Amino acid sequence: SGQPRGCGTWLLLMVGLFVANYLIVSLFFPAGRGPVEVPYNLFREQVEAGNVVSVATRADVMQGVFDDPVPVVVPGSGRLFSGAEREQVDVTAFSTTLPSFLSPGLDDLLLANGVVINAETLEAPRSPLLTLLFSFGPALLMIGLFVWFTRRMARGAGGAGGGIGNMFGMGQSRAKRYDKQDDKVTFEDVAGIDEAEHELAEIVDFLKNPGKYTRLGGSAPKGVLLVGQPGTGKTLLAKAVAGEAGVPFFSMNASEFVEMIVGVGASRVRDLFKDAREAAPSIIFIDELDAIGRKRGQNIYGGGSSEQEQTLNQILTEMDGFSTEEGVIVLAATNMPEVLDPALLRAGRFDRRVTVQPPDKVGRKAILEVHTRKVPLGPDVDLTAVAAMTPGLVGADLRNLVNEAAILAARNGQDTITQANFADSLEKIILGPERKLLLKREDRERVAFHEAGHAILGLVVPGADPVSRVTITPRGQSLGVTYQRPEDDRYNYSESYLRGRIVGALGGRAAEEVVYGDRTTGAENDLQQVTRMAQGMVTRWGMSEAIGPVALAHEGGQYLGEAQPGVSSGFSQATHERVDLATREIIEECYEEALRLLKKHRTELDKLAAALMEHESLDEREVLDATGIPSQVAHRNLPEVPPEGA
Repeated sequence: SGQPRGCGTWLLLMVGLFVANYLIVSLFFPAGRGPVEVPYNLFREQVEAGNVVSVATRADVMQGVFDDPVPVVVPGSGRLFSGAEREQVDVTAFSTTLPSFLSPGLDDLLLANGVVINAETLEAPRSPLLTLLFSFGPALLMIGLFVWFTRRMARGAGGAGGGIGNMFGMGQSRAKRYDKQDDKVTFEDVAGIDEAEHELAEIVDFLKNPGKYTRLGGSAPKGVLLVGQPGTGKTLLAKAVAGEAGVPFFSMNASEFVEMIVGVGASRVRDLFKDAREAAPSIIFIDELDAIGRKRGQNIYGGGSSEQEQTLNQILTEMDGFSTEEGVIVLAATNMPEVLDPALLRAGRFDRRVTVQPPDKVGRKAILEVHTRKVPLGPDVDLTAVAAMTPGLVGADLRNLVNEAAILAARNGQDTITQANFADSLEKIILGPERKLLLKREDRERVAFHEAGHAILGLVVPGADPVSRVTITPRGQSLGVTYQRPEDDRYNYSESYLRGRIVGALGGRAAEEVVYGDRTTGAENDLQQVTRMAQGMVTRWGMSEAIGPVALAHEGGQYLGEAQPGVSSGFSQATHERVDLATREIIEECYEEALRLLKKHRTELDKLAAALMEHESLDEREVLDATGIPSQVAHRNLPEVPPEGA
C-alpha cells in the first residue's frame, strides 16, 4: 500500500519543481523584451526623420534600432499578476513587416538617411535559468513519466519499498505467502475427500519429520498434482497441507506468470523458487497449472505461446534443480490433466497424481457439517437428508447451498435455518429462481399434464429414480419441473436404466400427445437430454446392436463435462449415417414405450394433473397420494430386464 502512494508523491513533487522553476524564472528573472512590432508607416516616418540607426531584414520582416526611443502603445507584458491589457512603452528595438505592395526605393531611402543595413535580425535575450528549463525540462519529464509508468506496471510484483530499483520489479514473483501467524487451514476444515487427504498426509509427515524417511534412503516427492472437477476442494486441500505442516505456503495462479513481455514469466518462476528455498521447508502451490503447462509445440507462431513455453521450460528446470532434502514441495491443481506436457508429469517432477473425486453421501454430510459450524440450525434440520438430496454436488456447491439457505432464512426474518430453507435453496440452485409469470388456465393445464407425464413414468418405470418433487411454478427457463433424485450415488449405469431415463424424459411430450393430440415447444430441453443420452449409448458405451461395441465419440475433458455428442472425424460418412439411424431407433422405441405406459395409466395422469393445478407443487408423498400408485420401493430391486428391441 505504501508503494502506490510513493509513486504519486514522487510524481507530484516532480511537477511541483517544474512549476516552481517556471514561477521563479517568470517573476524574478524575466526575459528581456525583444523587438517591438511597430506599423510600417511609423517605421518610414522615423527613417525620414533620421531616427533609425540600423536595420536588418529576413524575408519580409525588418528589425532595427531607433536612435531616440519612440513611445508606442503595445499589448500588456503578460507577466504573472499583471492585469494591464495594453500599455505604452518607449521602444528602442523595433520590428515591422514589409507590405507586399512595397514600391522599390526603400534601400535608397535608408542609405540617404545614414541607416546602417545589416544581414542578421536581432534576438531577444533569454534568462539562463529559462534556457536551462527549456533545454533539460522535456528530457527530465520523459524520464519521470517512464519511471512512474514502470512502477505502476510493477505494482504488486513483490518486494516492498520504492525507488528506481523497483522499475524492473515486473519479473518478481507475485505469489501470496501464508505463514504460521496467518489464519491457517487444517485437515479439520477439509471433509468428504478422505482418499485425497490420506494421500497428502504423508507429505505433511515428511515436512514435520524428514529424518523418518531419509534414514532409510527415501525422499519425499518433489511435486504432487491434484486433479478433479471444479469445486471439489483442490485449493483448500493444498492450504490444509501447509497448515498441518506449519510451513510457509507460496500460492500463485498459473495465469499470473504470463505477461505480454516474453521472459517475464520465466523470471517470476525463478524468483518464486528462490523465495521458497530461502524459506524452506516450504510449499509452492500453483493453481490452474494447465494455463502454462500445456503441451509444447502446438502453436509455433504465437507470441503468447512462446511466453507460455518459456515459463514451462523454467518450471521444468527449477523442479530439476532442487533436491527434496531442501524441504521444498510443489503442489499444483488442474481440471485438465490430459493437456499437460508429458515432461511435466514424469517421475522426478510431479511424482504423485492425486484425484479429488466428488463426495459421496457420507462425504457430503461431512462437508455440510463443516460449513454449518457457525450457522444456527433449527431442530428440524437433518443433514443426512440434505446430503441425500444433493447427489452430484461438490464442496463448493454445498457451501453455496448453506449460504443460500442462510440468506433465505434472514430474508424471512427467521432466527434459525430450517429444513425447508435447504429444500427451497436447493430448488433455486438446481432449477433456477422462481419466475412470476401469469399463465392462462389452459397453458397451466398443459404444463401440469406435461410434468405429470414425467412424474407418472418416474413412478411406473422399473429402476427409475424416485420422484421427489413436481411443480408447475416457472423456474429459470422452464415453466415446470419434475425433480428425480437417486437414493444412492451411482457410479455405473446399465442399459435398462439409461433407457428408463430416456422414457421418463419423453414423458412430457408423450403426455401432451395422449391428452391433446398435438405437441408444443415445451419439450425442447427434454429432447436435448434424450438425444445426448441416446448418442452416448451408441457412440460411447456400445449399447447399439447396429453399431456394436465401438467407441466413436469425440474425446472430451475428463473433469470438465462429458465428451461432445456425435461421431469424431476419424470415421466415414457411412458410419455417421448408421449412428444417426441407431440413435433415432433408440429414441423412437423409448417414445413408444412412454406412450404405452401413459395410456395405461391415463386415470393416474389426470389425477396428478388436477392436483398440480390445485397445489402447484407436490412432494414425493403428495404425488403418491394423488395418484394412488404404491411406492416403487418394492420393484426398485427387481432384476433389470432390457426393453424389447434392446
